[in-house]
Amino acid sequence: MEKPAAFLTPRVHNVSIDPSLTGLCVGYEDKKWRYMPLVESSLAWLPEFALKESERAAIASHNCVELMRKAARKVYKSKKFANRGEFGELFLHIATRELFDSIPAISKIYYKSSRNDTVKGFDSVHVVQAPNEEFELWLGESKFYSNATDAARDVVKELHDHSGIDFLRDEFLVISDYIDDASEFADELKELISTQTSIDDIFSRVRIPVFLTYESDCVSKHENSNAAYKKQFEDEISKLHEKFCQRDLPENLSIHLFLMPLAKKAMLVKALDDKLKVWQTI
Repeated sequence: MEKPAAFLTPRVHNVSIDPSLTGLCVGYEDKKWRYMPLVESSLAWLPEFALKESERAAIASHNCVELMRKAARKVYKSKKFANRGEFGELFLHIATRELFDSIPAISKIYYKSSRNDTVKGFDSVHVVQAPNEEFELWLGESKFYSNATDAARDVVKELHDHSGIDFLRDEFLVISDYIDDASEFADELKELISTQTSIDDIFSRVRIPVFLTYESDCVSKHENSNAAYKKQFEDEISKLHEKFCQRDLPENLSIHLFLMPLAKKAMLVKALDDKLKVWQTI
C-alpha cells in the first residue's frame, strides 16, 4: 500500500523491550522547531486517515480537491473537536504507518463523524503483517496532551476500560460492520474478530500502539539536532518510558509506546487549525 513520504525521525526505537518504545523527533530548521513542516507532512496523510479505502481508491485529477476538502471537514465533526483529540489520532495513524508499515482496516474518524460519533473505543484499527506471515491487529490509543503525566494516566485508564471482554466483543462487532470490503485483509480480519473466535485467540494477535504527546523541556531549550540534543532527547524518552512501565498496566496486553515531544502544543494546534480550515473551504 503506497503512502506519503516519511517525516518523523525515530531517535529512540526499541522493539525488544516490553512495552516496546519509539521516541519521535520533529527536528529543527533555522533554529526553530519544525512544526510547520510537520503540519504540511501531516496533511498529506489526511485522505488516508479520514476517508474509506474505496473513496481513496477513487481519487483522481477530477475529484482530488473535493475529496481532500471532505477529509478536512471529517476531522472537525467528532466530539474530540474541543480539545483537538483528533490530531492525536492523526499522528497515531502516521506513526503506525511510517514505523510499522501498517494498513488501515477502517477509518475511525470517518465513522465517528458520519454516524454521530457512535463509534467508540480504540482510536485506530490497523493491520500489520507479522514476520510469521500472520497479520496482527493493531488497536491504537492516543492522547494529544501538553503534560506527559496526565497523558499517561488517562491512557492507562482507557487501556483498562477497553480490555474487558464485554467491551471488546462490542468493539469487534462494530469494527466488523465497518470494515471496508475493499480492504486487503477484509475477509481474514472479519474471521479473526468473529463472535465464534475466542477472545484469547484474538488477543494473541493484537498489539496496542499508544501515542502520547507532551510539551518537552528538551525540545524547547534546543535549536538544532546536535549531539547534546540527541542525548537529552534519549534520556527524556527513556525516563518517561520507565515511568509508564511503573503504572498499573493491564495484564496480557502487548503495548507499543510512541512518545512525541512538542515545543508548544498551542502553536502546533493553531497551525493545523489554520491549514485544515483553508482546505475545508477550497
